[in-house]
Amino acid sequence: MNKEDIKKVVLAYSGGLDTSIIIPWLKENYNNCEVIAVCGNVGQADELEGLEEKAIKTGASKLYVLDLTDEYVNDYIMPCLKAGAVYEEYLLGTSHARPCIAKGLVEVALKEGADAVAHGCTGKGNDQVRFELTVKHFAPNMHIIAPWREWNIKSREEEIDYAEAHNVPLKINRETNYSKDKNLWHLSHEGLDLEDPGNEPLYEKKGFLEMGVSPIQAPDKPTYVTLDFEKGIPVALDGQNLSPKEIIYKLNELGGANGIGLLDIVENRLVGIKCRGVYETPGGAILYKAHSVLESLCLDKMTMHEKQKLAITFGELVYNGQWFTPLREALSAFVDKTQEKVTGKVRLKLYKGNMINAGVWSPYSLYSEAIATFGESDYNHADATGFINLYGLPIKVQALVDGK
Repeated sequence: MNKEDIKKVVLAYSGGLDTSIIIPWLKENYNNCEVIAVCGNVGQADELEGLEEKAIKTGASKLYVLDLTDEYVNDYIMPCLKAGAVYEEYLLGTSHARPCIAKGLVEVALKEGADAVAHGCTGKGNDQVRFELTVKHFAPNMHIIAPWREWNIKSREEEIDYAEAHNVPLKINRETNYSKDKNLWHLSHEGLDLEDPGNEPLYEKKGFLEMGVSPIQAPDKPTYVTLDFEKGIPVALDGQNLSPKEIIYKLNELGGANGIGLLDIVENRLVGIKCRGVYETPGGAILYKAHSVLESLCLDKMTMHEKQKLAITFGELVYNGQWFTPLREALSAFVDKTQEKVTGKVRLKLYKGNMINAGVWSPYSLYSEAIATFGESDYNHADATGFINLYGLPIKVQALVDGK
């Protein structure tokens, strides 16, 4: 599509540095086109304050704020939790939010009859892929504008220069200019001193952590939490029936207060770059731990081991922006089958960044104390002789051949 044919653009808008300057940039470089801003609310809380006023003042014709919180939790977070999906220890907080937001973006673009959609993802990162693969799924002929792949701006410092020259209001300054992504599941930190893997994160510095505290600053007394699951989905916290979204919010508070869910990793981006990030995922870390503990009781050996293998593939698909693919859907179908009896209760003790098992119960438990006990049981120890002879037969034959 030629630039002169683009009259209306729908922009994925967060109000952060990148998307704030994209509005005037689009109008400057695309024939003063109409820009409609779309913010997908996935639980970024205070970041939504004053967003409409800011978008309009910056040049947008209107702002849509889509409440995607329930859809995000139920349709994206829960499938990943049930799968045990992670990417190099990372709990996918940005990864599974992007297809949810991009889906909402496309819906608005089609409703508004837009000529193109735009996003503020850099050409170095993963988010550009996550956004654009989702757009291709829902609107395969939609034109996509990625300013970071077009403009001459080379750094966040130059972005700030551009913002100041165009009177774009910012909530950041050059000294606290971490690149952050926040939603109800997590908060990520990148940039500044974190770009050197040799620098320890400033966990104890006031204002660095937003969802909790450093384990050093956590209480000296442990906190117990009890979670109930039905078919792999959390349904109650400490005996109170709640929705998964409500449970996440409450666990964020409890986990954050106890220094739970901090992760500092150098991860392998899809584009081949290694990137250092610090993540806060207090509620998510607790849910993943509790779910794993319950599965240890309810899943048979072969199913559990196969599920653990496929969790790596599941996590890679999500991280790489391939949510809307036949393979991801097929893996989710497998996962749902494995979760049919993942029902029960898990108790954890939270203490200074640690999650300690404190009890697990399930009506579908495959654990038998009568069999596993070190005391007297019906288990016949003599049965092991024949089993070992057969199980070890290939080793014995190989040894006899090698000894000739």
